[in-house]
Amino acid sequence: MNGVSGRMGYRQHLVRSILAIREQGGVELSDGRRVQVEPLLVGRNEAKLAELARRHGLEHYTTDLDAALADDRWQIYSDFLVTKARASALRKAIAAGKAIYTEKPTAETFEEALELARLADEAGIKNGVVHDKLYLPGLRKLRRLIDSGFFGRILSVRGEFGYWVFEGDWMPAQRPSWNYRTEDGGGIIVDMFPHWNYVLEYLFGRVESVYARAVTEIPERVDEQGRTYKATADDAAYAVFDLAGGITAQLNSSWTTRVNRDELVEFQVDGTHGSAVVGLFGCKIQPRNATPRPTWNPDIPDGHDYAADWHEVPPLDLNGAEGFENGFKVQWEEFIRHVAEDAPFPYDLLSGARGVLMAEKGLESSRTGARVDIPEVTAENLRELAGTVDGGAR
Repeated sequence: MNGVSGRMGYRQHLVRSILAIREQGGVELSDGRRVQVEPLLVGRNEAKLAELARRHGLEHYTTDLDAALADDRWQIYSDFLVTKARASALRKAIAAGKAIYTEKPTAETFEEALELARLADEAGIKNGVVHDKLYLPGLRKLRRLIDSGFFGRILSVRGEFGYWVFEGDWMPAQRPSWNYRTEDGGGIIVDMFPHWNYVLEYLFGRVESVYARAVTEIPERVDEQGRTYKATADDAAYAVFDLAGGITAQLNSSWTTRVNRDELVEFQVDGTHGSAVVGLFGCKIQPRNATPRPTWNPDIPDGHDYAADWHEVPPLDLNGAEGFENGFKVQWEEFIRHVAEDAPFPYDLLSGARGVLMAEKGLESSRTGARVDIPEVTAENLRELAGTVDGGAR
């Protein structure tokens, strides 16, 4: 587990996933056997690693990634590093023959991300990319609605994501300062578009084009040491995506907006037979036969309570059990089954490359002011695309 001392690597991947899996006795396989997990903590700061190991009663930690990759005891390499450091570490892990499980973006460029997918394919190693939003309770309820045919023909998706990230002067910022410097791999498009790609792709259909505007709305911020710095990365992005099947998706992503909605991210999905408003946890629906008949009249205040026309979907998982487990843990279990018994796992490095590609095309659209087509990236055309990228034609 490389980069486990970071916020996401520690909280979601170590504590809420791997340690939780250990405490439950491992992961149950399809034949009833259980496979247990043993983590090796990897990082640059030995004192931090030692403290984490002591805190959680773990035996193994090291600052030597090369030695860890050369040790046959460790079967899976998982990466939670900052984006700039990820691709080089993944190349080493692929060369060592390890199964790969990584955060996203998988690389800084589509060229790099595609190369990683190609190398993993040629090495014949199992690989997975964290697609955590798909495992949120709200989106799992949405998946159930889609599969049941609730919406009829889906027409559009509208999403609002974001919150106010303080500038760092009178109130400490909630995000690290590198997020606001392009030269350090920052920017809301490179951070969030890989998420939006897999959410749109796996729920609604392939993203075929993007029209985006990226802006830096707060030009100056204050870093962790109290020093003022120039914000060179985009902190807000407004985008329209064309999806396969004629669906239009419009998503706003912002670290410069104040929240006036039930959750930090909300999607509204409208279809011919019904609509849904979905967040991280909640999911409200309005079927066609319970839709009110609004009439626009700017001269008369409208006293209708539109919020009362929506009904909350109960918190039942797909097995009918109350509530949902932590999404990061559930995806970890699926990937471990993939490694241990070749169970299906569709969210691979190629899927991660598609997310990086959508971010690149979003930035290109913002620079040019034009709608940009997104080429299809599949296992079937992987080598063809890799040859094109290697040849320099983009």
